[in-house]
Amino acid sequence: MEDIRRVPTTVIAWTCTTLCLVSCAAAFSHGASLSACTDMMPRHLRAQLHSPSNTYVTLHTNMSFYFPGDKVPVTVRSTRDFMGFLLQARKVSNDEIAGTFVFIPPGSKLLTCFEDGDTVTHSDKSLKRNLSFVWKAPDQPIGDIKFL
Repeated sequence: MEDIRRVPTTVIAWTCTTLCLVSCAAAFSHGASLSACTDMMPRHLRAQLHSPSNTYVTLHTNMSFYFPGDKVPVTVRSTRDFMGFLLQARKVSNDEIAGTFVFIPPGSKLLTCFEDGDTVTHSDKSLKRNLSFVWKAPDQPIGDIKFL
């Protein structure tokens, strides 16, 4: 009698564990989680970080300076296909997230790390190579910024 009870319990435990693992693995196919806001580190189960010396993704803008409230075009280019990303503008002086994104391409979505739309991430698993964004500078001067 005890062996008969163990089989359903084992099957139920295995099923619950499998469902939990599947839901965790799929959780980031729709973008980075808010836990990545501060350090920009992915929390994916199988995320592979690339060495900065092997980078194939570059960020471009056609502006070398900006004024408060300016809209700055930002392009992410890659020599290889990628699925996921997280994009922020940060103050050079103290690494704080700054400004908001006012235009994002399909396959992307806005996140609110500290204020509405200050971060952009992927919204699906489609392959990407070239993405164009528009970042809006804060209305008050904040100094030099960098895009990460």
